[in-house]
This record gives sequence, structure tokens and C-alpha cells, in this order.
Amino acid sequence: MPLKNPEAIATILSSLRLLYGDETARTMLVEGMTLATLMDAMFKGPVTHRDAVRSITNALDDFAITPELGPIWHLRYLYEDNPGSFLVVDMEIATPTGTLSSRDVWLRLPV
Repeated sequence: MPLKNPEAIATILSSLRLLYGDETARTMLVEGMTLATLMDAMFKGPVTHRDAVRSITNALDDFAITPELGPIWHLRYLYEDNPGSFLVVDMEIATPTGTLSSRDVWLRLPV
């Protein structure tokens, strides 16, 4: 299946490989990881914080997301606790049935 955002997935793969190594990164993409784990790896990676958030956001269309979100959902950014800060520190997904924290959302690339 072709990827919708191959550049975002490539950026994510590079960050995961640098932090965890080739085999673990591959396993994480195929077997799954939490959104929180992905954000942590991206924020520690070689890309800027802003580009990390952009890559994650763009790549969500390529991941199979668990639990199933349904057709209506919204990605919420949580910002640093400094007045006027636009530094994203976490994300959560709001659905009609409730809000899922980044630790509750599992992502994997469909095989």
C-alpha cells in the first residue's frame, strides 16, 4: 500500500533508527508504539521541535490507529506551561466518545 506522506514517515523512521537502532525501529513501526513514544523519539531526534510535530501530524494518515477512532476525531496539541508559548509538549485525540491521551493511542504501519 503506498504511503500518503512518505517524507513524514521517512523523518520518523530516521529518528527512531537513531534513538533505538534499525531492528527496534522497524519492529516499532510494524508491531506498534504509543503516540507518546513516537513523540519522545521525535523530540530527541535530529529535526527541530516544530518539524517533529509537523511530521507526526502529517504521518497520522499512514498509521493504523488503535483504538479505532471512527470518522470524527480531532488532534489536540498541548503546549508548554509558559504564557505565550507555542512549544508542543504532548498531543491527545478528541473523539465524540471521549479524549485519548498520547499514552493510550497506538500507532503502527499497516503491512
